[in-house]
Formats: sequence, C-alpha cells, structure tokens
Amino acid sequence: MVAHSFFDLLASLTSILMTVVVYRWRLSAAMERIENAGLGYAAALLLGAAIGGFGFGTLNLWLTHVPGIGRSIVGALAGGIAGIEIYKALRGIKGSTGIVFVPAFASTVVVGRWGCFFAGLADETYGTPTHLPWAVDLGDGILRHPVQLYESFSMLIFLLIALLMLARRSAWFLANGFYVMVLFYAVQRFAWEFLKPYATLLGPFNLFHLVCAVLACYALIMMWGKHERTSP
Repeated sequence: MVAHSFFDLLASLTSILMTVVVYRWRLSAAMERIENAGLGYAAALLLGAAIGGFGFGTLNLWLTHVPGIGRSIVGALAGGIAGIEIYKALRGIKGSTGIVFVPAFASTVVVGRWGCFFAGLADETYGTPTHLPWAVDLGDGILRHPVQLYESFSMLIFLLIALLMLARRSAWFLANGFYVMVLFYAVQRFAWEFLKPYATLLGPFNLFHLVCAVLACYALIMMWGKHERTSP
C-alpha cells in the first residue's frame, strides 16, 4: 500500500498546486465568493466529504461482503456537495461556488487513481476479467480491466478541456463548470461501474451506480436552473 499512499500524497499536492495556479490565473473572483462564505463553508465541505467518502465506501464493501473501512471519491464528492448545499441554504448564499474546485478535483482523480491501480487487489477497486489487449494481471493470474486507469484518463481529458475553457474565459463555463464536471464524472464513473465486481442493489446497478445517477440529476437540475434564470 506504499504506492497508494505515495499517489494519495501526490494527488493532494497536485490538487493544491492546481488550485493555486488556476486561482491566480483565472478564478480570483470566484474565490472571493468562497472567502465571503466564512469558515463554516470549509467545515461543511470537509465534514460532508468525510461522511460521504467513508460512509459510501464502507457501505459498498459491506454490501459486497468485504470486511474493513472503505473510502470512495464519488462518495466524498456527493457528501461534499450535500454539505455545501445545506450550508448555503442555511446561510442564504446564492449562486455556484464550485468552479474553484474543478481543476483540483479532476487532478486528484487523474493522479490518485494510479495509486489505486498500483495497490492492486488490496484496494478493492479492480476491474472484472477481460481478454482485451490492455488487460492487466494484478497478481492473482486473472487478466482484468484497468478500470482505475479508465477513470484517470477520462478525467485527464476533462481537465484539459476545462483548462482550455478557462483560458478562453468562457462565461458559460465559469458559471456552469462545476456542474459540468459533476455530470462528466458521474457519467463516466457510471459506465466503469459495470466493469467492477461489486454487489448489485437494483438490477445490474450497484451502490455507486445509484450515487452517480443522483449526482448526474443534481448537475442537470442545477444547470437547467441557471439556464432558466438567465433566459430572456
């Protein structure tokens, strides 16, 4: 698990660096909205992410009959969003404050999933068997989908597109970028979940399928609401 810890640390450092650089480059105005929200904003984010990350991660292991405490990045995303939305509702804060976190979250997935990959079977994020040319043997003699890398490469593509939109100062992306990221992440993660040996809850869908579906609906509803408010 040394490799996993190394990539977790690298992912954290990368996300911090990405946040600082992009903030100074394009997002200083958006950061001001977060600063004005107070320390409670950060507390709501961290608490929600911790509850969602460990809660959904552990529940998924329990449903799959695997002992231990799990962590889930999609669970952390869902929990963080819930925490922030509740905090904003209580404080009467309007508008999106999430654009600042887009490069950070995307880069965390891009780098962090390599740690999951090198951790192998112990990480419980491995894929189902396949005979595709790029299948990998994680030590048990079974060729599997490298689903961790599918997710890493998917979010790398998104990150590059997001940086391009920020470079162009796209007003639409500055207003909707966080919801676009949530939608993109949820859709691609939904697809990869079919390639994991997790227990199902509803037909062919596992716990994370359902979480991703909720996140996608959230993103679409928020974007539609913005569209309705700005339409003439």
